[in-house]
Amino acid sequence: MFLIRWPIGRLILLLNFVFSPRSPKRSAEVQKEVNASTAHLSLYQLPACPFCVKTRRAMKRLGLNVELRNINQQESYREELIREGGKRTVPCLKITNEDQSVTWMYESGDIINYLAKFSR
Repeated sequence: MFLIRWPIGRLILLLNFVFSPRSPKRSAEVQKEVNASTAHLSLYQLPACPFCVKTRRAMKRLGLNVELRNINQQESYREELIREGGKRTVPCLKITNEDQSVTWMYESGDIINYLAKFSR
């Protein structure tokens, strides 16, 4: 399986690099407000996962800065995702609410729809 996944993953990363979407042009003040509105979000992801790429491309297209947490590079991220989120599935958006409760969102389509409301 590794012999199939590795080259396909590298191809996905190459195509994502070549055809990367553009971020919207915003003033520094507006971008600062957008960044503040997404400061409570973290995306647990893998670099070559197609659904993670889809989610990251949407974030770039929307001009959102969300903390990326690679679960293969940082074991603590993987453990936190499994322990608190309930499963080792990516992409997963961790939403820390104002009352410090945490919501875990797993589907890339749902994540993209949720993130769209932060774009101005």
